[in-house]
Amino acid sequence: MPEKLPSLEPTPEAVYVNRRQFLGQLGVGAAALSTVSMFGTGTCDAQSEATQTPGNADNAVRDRILAPGVQRDELLKRFPAPRTAGFVAAGDDKATLTDELAAGSHNNFYEFLPGGGGPVHRLVDGFVVDPWKVQVTGLVHKPRTFDLDDLFKLDLEERVYRFRCVETWAMVVPWTGIVLSKLLDKVEPKSDAKHVRFMTAQQPKQMPGIERAPHYPWPYHEALRMDEAMNELTLLALGIFGHPLPKQHGAPGRLIVPWKYGYKSPKSIVRIELVEDQPPTFWSAGQYAHEYGYLSNVNPNIPHPRWSQATDYMLAAGTPPRGGPRRATEIFNGYGKYVAKLYPDEPATWQIPLQSGQIAR
Repeated sequence: MPEKLPSLEPTPEAVYVNRRQFLGQLGVGAAALSTVSMFGTGTCDAQSEATQTPGNADNAVRDRILAPGVQRDELLKRFPAPRTAGFVAAGDDKATLTDELAAGSHNNFYEFLPGGGGPVHRLVDGFVVDPWKVQVTGLVHKPRTFDLDDLFKLDLEERVYRFRCVETWAMVVPWTGIVLSKLLDKVEPKSDAKHVRFMTAQQPKQMPGIERAPHYPWPYHEALRMDEAMNELTLLALGIFGHPLPKQHGAPGRLIVPWKYGYKSPKSIVRIELVEDQPPTFWSAGQYAHEYGYLSNVNPNIPHPRWSQATDYMLAAGTPPRGGPRRATEIFNGYGKYVAKLYPDEPATWQIPLQSGQIAR
């Protein structure tokens, strides 16, 4: 039977703000507060922030959470982008969007907050996302480096996607981005390119989680098969909710692969490399190989070794993480009609949790 998830009650934002003011009067620095949840292992060990109703956060907190990472006027003018209809996950045809403040208050970004999802927005002020460059190289005929002006001039479109974290939380949000296949077409992949590797920023002085968790194989790196990267759903996202990505969401650009768990959608990408052999990824090797596989499709039949994936819940305003109602997890996160053909052997029946030494899908 699926393993029952532990009940965790995170600290609400309003409580945190009041506590910060109180500690400030006692001379306790912000650095002491930022150590929460810094030394967990895996990607689902702790959830440390309740989502908010907008009225519960003061204006300064709200502005910090929602602030776009890229704020140049000429780039802001690219938003909002035209919305592309369709690409709706099963069961989400009438879904309402997740509250923007809720979506920005609870994030996974291990470079800032190792150990689990939480209030990443508190730790990103020093992160510089403009200027920025993304190098696309490897098995391509026309390797190229894109700066922000190049990327934001491409055909941006908005798509409403369901996003599913391996921690079992989910959200429905409008991403603005570039269909990844269109970006890759510009560098003309060679016929022997079988995988696409993504490398993210490694800035220890700006990203406090890197130095506080040196046991992880930084920089964060992920990969997709070529057919996954070229799928019509896969986006290089530059925005959310009609404006450029806030830093905690992965500014200035991140991957979105909506039928896979969120850790397959790396943030703050600096390099894309096309390769022939399947590359290692941040989680699919070493001690976590039995927990996080290379494919990592959302699948209720494949439990995480430490918890069930049979249900998920939506982040919602006024509801703490893991405090909302649960629903049955959809295989491929509900996007089976777009991607199931890529995985003819995807397990459709309950699987026994893997043990250390085994390799996850």
